[in-house]
Amino acid sequence: MISDRKAFGYTPDMTSTEQSPTGDSAPLTLNQIAELAGVSAATVSKVVNGRAEVGPETRALVEGLIAEHGYRRRRRRIKAARHIEVVFHELAGDYPTEIVKGVQRVAWTHGLSVVTSELGGRHTPRQRWIEDVLSRRPTGVITAFSAPSDEQRVQLATLGVPLVVLDPAGNPGLGVPSVGATNWSGGLEATRHLLELGHRRIAMITGPAYALSSRARLDGYRAALDAAGVPVDPDLIYQGEFQIEDGVVYTRRLMALPEPPTAIFTANDGQAIGVYHAARELRLRIPDDLSVIGFDDMPSSHWILPPLTTIRQPLTEMGATAAEMLISLATGEHLHQKRVELGTDLVVRESTAALLK
Repeated sequence: MISDRKAFGYTPDMTSTEQSPTGDSAPLTLNQIAELAGVSAATVSKVVNGRAEVGPETRALVEGLIAEHGYRRRRRRIKAARHIEVVFHELAGDYPTEIVKGVQRVAWTHGLSVVTSELGGRHTPRQRWIEDVLSRRPTGVITAFSAPSDEQRVQLATLGVPLVVLDPAGNPGLGVPSVGATNWSGGLEATRHLLELGHRRIAMITGPAYALSSRARLDGYRAALDAAGVPVDPDLIYQGEFQIEDGVVYTRRLMALPEPPTAIFTANDGQAIGVYHAARELRLRIPDDLSVIGFDDMPSSHWILPPLTTIRQPLTEMGATAAEMLISLATGEHLHQKRVELGTDLVVRESTAALLK
């Protein structure tokens, strides 16, 4: 059970001389931030409440001080709602389902419900989103493959709504807790598996360049080739958007090369399904004519024919870890680790085989 002192929504009222467990100074009051910025307390109040009548330079200065030092509002305690908000850039496929499973598993043990929403494909929420969230006052917010803007993070922090970013597409923000997977190691292991099977013409269909996970998987692919003494051929790398269509379109192009690849590594399982569709269209047999390996290990990977070899990303465990971190923050506990990466695993099925000489 959670004690009254650590009830959800409680923020300890520390003085400016207290120290956090890591030795960092406590969050500053509105007056202290105003003094540091050389502006009035009224100006700082306008910034933290999202009002527009503040110049951009002053706003940036105040937001930077809040991001660096934290902000402690002296106000009457308002009890947070007993739910966790999980925000996805898009509610499509198995990805959000697996994450929500993990969040719910933890939330239910604490008597919390889970609310999900999507951003219509955007990776930064619109201002209306933050207004809706602040009006509901959740226990905390988890964003998946997306993250609030600097201003929105300040607004959440000033109202005591903790934030954890899961599988961040970009930089989650200074000091913002985040959860991810060992994407570089996964890319390395996938490529090594194909190399061990004798493949040397190994293509990769990546995710978008802005996604940290995509860049890490591509770097792992390159590292494995380099370690094996196999030159990286730029003609074998195509940048996708984590969509099934990527696999269809780019497999057609890859197999039309004068020297086509004998194996394709895709940055997610959806793209691998696209490779399957293109292979069937081109009358290629998997894995006899073309080995295919994906990334994620979604439930559908077991059921496509042949079953897909892939890198398992522990999405359910990632959701659970993010929820545990969020609840710790909501109860006033200190996180000893702001960035958590969970391990990936190679799952060998029937879509990869030794290269026929």
